[in-house]
Parts: sequence; structure tokens; C-alpha cells
Amino acid sequence: MSEAADVPGVSDGSDPSDVLALDSLLTANELAVRERIRDFTEQRIKPGIARWYEDAVFPLEVVPELGELGVLGMHLEGYGCPGRSAVEYGLAAMELEAGDSGIRTFVSVQGSLAMTAIHKWGSEEQRQEWLPRMAAGELIGCFALTEPTAGSDPSSISTFARRDGPGDDAGWVLDGAKRWIGFASVAGVMVVWARTDDGVRGFLVPAGTPGVRATPIAQKLSMRASIQCDVVFDAVRLGPEALLPGARGLRGPFTCLNEARYGIAWGAMGAARDSYQAALNYSQDRLQFGKPLAGYQLTQEKLVNMLLEIQKGTMLAIHLGRLKGARKLQPEQISLGKLNNVREAIAIAREARSILGGNGITLDYSPLRHAANLESVRTYEGTDEVHTLVLGKHITGIGAFR
Repeated sequence: MSEAADVPGVSDGSDPSDVLALDSLLTANELAVRERIRDFTEQRIKPGIARWYEDAVFPLEVVPELGELGVLGMHLEGYGCPGRSAVEYGLAAMELEAGDSGIRTFVSVQGSLAMTAIHKWGSEEQRQEWLPRMAAGELIGCFALTEPTAGSDPSSISTFARRDGPGDDAGWVLDGAKRWIGFASVAGVMVVWARTDDGVRGFLVPAGTPGVRATPIAQKLSMRASIQCDVVFDAVRLGPEALLPGARGLRGPFTCLNEARYGIAWGAMGAARDSYQAALNYSQDRLQFGKPLAGYQLTQEKLVNMLLEIQKGTMLAIHLGRLKGARKLQPEQISLGKLNNVREAIAIAREARSILGGNGITLDYSPLRHAANLESVRTYEGTDEVHTLVLGKHITGIGAFR
């Protein structure tokens, strides 16, 4: 081992793409988690992803495997959840999204959204009933907040739950519609956010409840190896036990959304890294005008510019993870990470495709698939514009949303 390898922050040269020696910022446990999930992605996701993407199929068979891998509700404690650190969860998101955004999105919807809502806002009975099966991948959850006319402005949701009789012991009647709800058609339980006479509240709606209809959205150009649905609630009757007792107002769903946004800041760098690696490998093997593409100045400039943003974005993600682990992470910091890393990841995927030339438009190579997926990632959990305004309010003190 070289002397450089013994000095924190100095690369030993074993990975030329880790110029900043970012691995030295990770613990042995964190590196072990990363390698385990990277191996899973290489063995179980990458061999099938082109077919799943082309056929617009989400591989339900990997769900229990993800449970066994320990990435469902990875950051949560108890109830069969792994209870791993913020950085470990981030690394998992990065490695899974290097496979495909659709796989990382499932883990996010399951753990950061649906399971977090139950874990943080549910009753003890609700936690015991749902979380162990969700952590094991035996049951899928979804998170129904977005509506056809309420995307970036969840305060305008119109889905309504009214009391089904007098008194607090009465049940509820739910009416409304949701859109772009991940995995709703295969979910065993829906976390549904609705307006009530007492403000926005959360409800657990089990699969098979009469009056619920979830229809997968077809003809997507992005996130094809995933499921997003339109959901209709038509006079859906729920018992009093369906209410999440701890969630009142938009703070309930926003807490879950921030968990998901944090994972996206990591995941986007996984898609970026995989795109960069595909372009680097191709440029070293592809001969043009008598030498490898990697030997030309224009190609090297593209590769260097991609690597700059991957290294910076990964360092940002690690920093956010350390803040989160110390319980110091703020919403505006999450917005900065999501806005920057997704935006840069899209640019990297597109640039990587340019190095691949015409071959880059096929599913034999990952960059254009990643670029298409990232258009969805850029949109959900807060658009670029929303996160820009969050940061704008933070630095000026003036809200510009309306």
C-alpha cells in the first residue's frame, strides 16, 4: 500500500474516478453496506433492467429480495426495520439508482414515504400491523398525496374525508382522486392524505377496500420499469382505526417527503456515476480514426466535466448524511441537495450519451435510460422550481410561491 493510502483524504489511485478519495470519508461499515448493495444491483438489477424498461414492467419478484437485503424502511428503528444510519441509507439509494431510478423509487416509496408515515404518525397497533411485513417485502405500501390538479401545491388537495356519523368513534367516508401514485395498483396498504373538517389528515386504506380504484398510467417515456397510477376514491368507508392519529396538517406528509428528497440527492449520483462509467468504458474500447475515443481532447473534457460534478455531488450527499445523522439537517439543505444533484445528473447522463454516439440511443447502454428516468426524478418530490423557491425564501426571507 502506498504512503498516500495511509493519509486521510488522499487517494491511493486504486479508483482513478475517486480523485477526492471520498471513500476515505466513509466508515468500514458504510463501505460494507455499499458493496453489498452494489453487488445486489450488479447481480439482480442490471442483467434484467433493459428488458423490464422496454416491456414497462416493474419486477415484483425483487421486492422480497429487497426486504432480505435490508433496504425497506432502512432508516427506521424497530418493527422489523433495519435501523441503519442516514449515510448507509444514502449509499443504498445511490447503488440502487445506479441500476435504475425505478428500483430506488420503489425503496423510497416503501420506506421513506409509506413506512415513515406509519412509523412516525401511526398508532402502536398500526405499526405492529403493517411495518414488519413491509420491512420484509411481504407487503407493498404507497403514498397518495398528489392529485390531478394539486402537484407542487399540496395545500390545494381536494380529496375529502368526512365523519361517518357523530362522535370521535365514528368512521370516515373518503372521496376524491389522486395521480402519479407510485405502486398503488400493487399496494397492500395506501397512505392517503385528505382534507377534513379538522385539516389535512392521513388514513390507511387496505387493499380491496370497496370504492378504491387504482389504474396504472400507460405510455410513459420515463420510469418505465416502475408503476405510477391514477387512484379514485368513491364513497370509501373506513373504520376509525384507519386514521393516523399523530398526523395533523401538511407537516405529516412533508416530513415523509423530506425523507424521500434526502434519498434522491444520493440516488441521482448513482445514475450519474453509472452513466459516466458507461461512457468511460465505451470511450476506452471504441476506436475512431485509429485510436480510442478516450484519447481525444474533446472526449477527455466531457469525461472530466462529468467526474467533477459526480465528485462534488457525492461529497454534498455525504455531508447531508452526516448532518442528518446528527439530527441537524434542515429542509433548505435537502432542497439544495435534491436540486443540484438531480440537475447535474441529467446533464451527465446526456453528455455520456453523446460519447456513445448512435449506440447510445439503444438499451444496450444505460445513459439515455437514466436521463429519461431522471426527468421524472427532477419532477417528483418537488420540481426544480419549487426547490429554487425554497432556497430563495431561505436566502431572502421573502416567500415567492404566490
